[in-house]
Amino acid sequence: MERDETSTLISSDKVEGTKVFSTDGDELGRIEHLMLGKRSGRIEYSVMSFGGFLGMNESYFPIPWDALDYDTERDGYVVNIEKSRLKEAPTFAKGVQPVFDEQFGRTVYAYYGVMY
Repeated sequence: MERDETSTLISSDKVEGTKVFSTDGDELGRIEHLMLGKRSGRIEYSVMSFGGFLGMNESYFPIPWDALDYDTERDGYVVNIEKSRLKEAPTFAKGVQPVFDEQFGRTVYAYYGVMY
């Protein structure tokens, strides 16, 4: 079933797998999935996968949704970070999900320079 898209709305299944780029044009990874607030319904994070081969040794980076901008020319999202800075970004390994609590949220949002 194909879902429609408008200029202001997009189906979540179209977001998953979308490329993520740094502002200098480097491809950083792909959006693996989204984390939604159960009560607010707001997208809190996109979880970007990076590295690995065939799903092995991939790292996952929670990126505040507000830190991403969609670029129609690249057909992907752009985050204001250089690829080299990913080494210091909050991350977790496949199968080891962090506790997405307020402290974690503040850390992630602060890293990307977004208000929590």
